[in-house]
Amino acid sequence: MNRTSSCFVNSLLLIMLVFAFAVGCTTKSSTEIEPEIAQWRGINRDGHYSETGLLKEWPKEGPELLWAYNGIGKGYAAPSVLGNTIFVNGEQDSSSFLFAFDLQGNLLWKSPNGPEFMGEGFSATYPGSRSTPTVVDNLVYATSGKGRLACFETETGNEKWAVDIVKELGGLDNFFGYSESVVVDSEKVYCFPGGDKNNTVAFNRFNGEIIWSSKAMLDTFAYCSPLLVQLPERKVLITHSRHFIYAVDSETGRALGSYFIPHFQYDGEHCNSPLYVDGNIYFIGNEKEDGAVRLQISNNGSRIDRLWQNSKIKNNFNGYVEVDNKLFTMVKGNWLKALDIETGEVVDSVKAATGSIIRVDDKFICYGMNGDVNLIGYKENHLQVISSFKIKQGSGHHFAHPVLAQGVMYIRHGDVLLAYKLTE
Repeated sequence: MNRTSSCFVNSLLLIMLVFAFAVGCTTKSSTEIEPEIAQWRGINRDGHYSETGLLKEWPKEGPELLWAYNGIGKGYAAPSVLGNTIFVNGEQDSSSFLFAFDLQGNLLWKSPNGPEFMGEGFSATYPGSRSTPTVVDNLVYATSGKGRLACFETETGNEKWAVDIVKELGGLDNFFGYSESVVVDSEKVYCFPGGDKNNTVAFNRFNGEIIWSSKAMLDTFAYCSPLLVQLPERKVLITHSRHFIYAVDSETGRALGSYFIPHFQYDGEHCNSPLYVDGNIYFIGNEKEDGAVRLQISNNGSRIDRLWQNSKIKNNFNGYVEVDNKLFTMVKGNWLKALDIETGEVVDSVKAATGSIIRVDDKFICYGMNGDVNLIGYKENHLQVISSFKIKQGSGHHFAHPVLAQGVMYIRHGDVLLAYKLTE
């Protein structure tokens, strides 16, 4: 081999080594940045589930019930499903427990998480678990209604760390308990104690040490689960307190842009989570004067400005989804309504029991507060109820949100977790 050929071969080998190193680094980075996650209202916290090939309509008596587990206790917390394991917060003898099941409904383990919220006076009519567990790879994060945030191993249920955000961080022991489903990124878990010092906090998700603590808006607690959003110029936490919808810098906790909710009603708590789509924040509350709003957030999160408002649209805690430039939401009076996202005006509606809503396989599944479960299509700008059945097992209020995973729909009704087959 001559010198020129040798130099060429050496150069080629060097290029291949550099390429292999770059691919290895990229693979490692992707693994770190994009862990396997199951959480509140789907992978993106937007009510969308990626399941396809589901039943186009349901039998008259409803989809096949695969199994029902009785014994998870009082509450409304929806499950999270990651891989072959189902996680759900529950209650037994006024204590909080995190339950883990296999896909056949067999209990794998249950781990205690301190006292559960049982309420006093009027709030005692809404006892039990509230928040959905957040599962990230081999760790699961669960919050009790009394504000104990704990991290457990998914395989064993062993507790790795815990913090009582009321007793240890000065959080609010609020009237209806903590319902926040915490949000997680590669290294942090974020939560909202709501205190005047530790208002919003980011913990190291592996050991529970505080990374930062922020006074944020110095506002009191609300019943909200936050979003993590990568804006063009920074990653932000988007959430709402009692009087504000706002963003904080995820690296520092510094409060950024905010929107004041002008007509907060102290007897009409807003409990929905914000929805982020393409530079816009959508929020629907229960206030008489405010209702639904579309907000625009700047590229660096420093400004949040209102684009429109529809005060006739009310939704307390049932969620909403954005599809094809329309916002779909259940409202009082047993209606599902579609709003044009450019104007906020209602463009279609259909009668259906008011309740929670999710989107899957080009259809909506709505779990009504009366126990009705409706499959609703939207074709050629027209909403239509396709199928319906009623949840008859369990007791208490029908407040939990449905969850889809591997062709199965999971619905929690009080003490019972139900699994329905949505495939042939």
